Amino acid sequence: MTKTNAMRQLEAAGIGYELREYEFDDAHPTGLHPEDLDPEMRERMFKTLVTRGEKRGVIVFVLPVSEELDLKKCAAAAGDKRVEMVHMKEVLGLTGYVRGGCSPVGMKKKYPVVFDETALLYDRIWVSAG
Repeated sequence: MTKTNAMRQLEAAGIGYELREYEFDDAHPTGLHPEDLDPEMRERMFKTLVTRGEKRGVIVFVLPVSEELDLKKCAAAAGDKRVEMVHMKEVLGLTGYVRGGCSPVGMKKKYPVVFDETALLYDRIWVSAG
């Protein structure tokens, strides 16, 4: 397998990771069907969403796959007045990743990344994908 930019950056930073491959399913952009996961894994599975802030530009949010993005809370967390989701057609050009395969690590440019605080509850989480 060819190493991704995310893998190279994690290795350079001395951060361990486990590679898991899956088939992309447009109905389940994480590639995994949440109902097929055991409860422990479901709690530790996070997704990456790309937004654009009114003042700060592109801001990346990482939150549990079971959660919906609250744009008002995201704006407050990012120190912006307002944020909105980036259109799917823009994701590849901005990040270098396709929808459903967007990692918060290894994007084309360095954007602010905000993790949901629940990520701190675990010694290991899964972030789809990259």
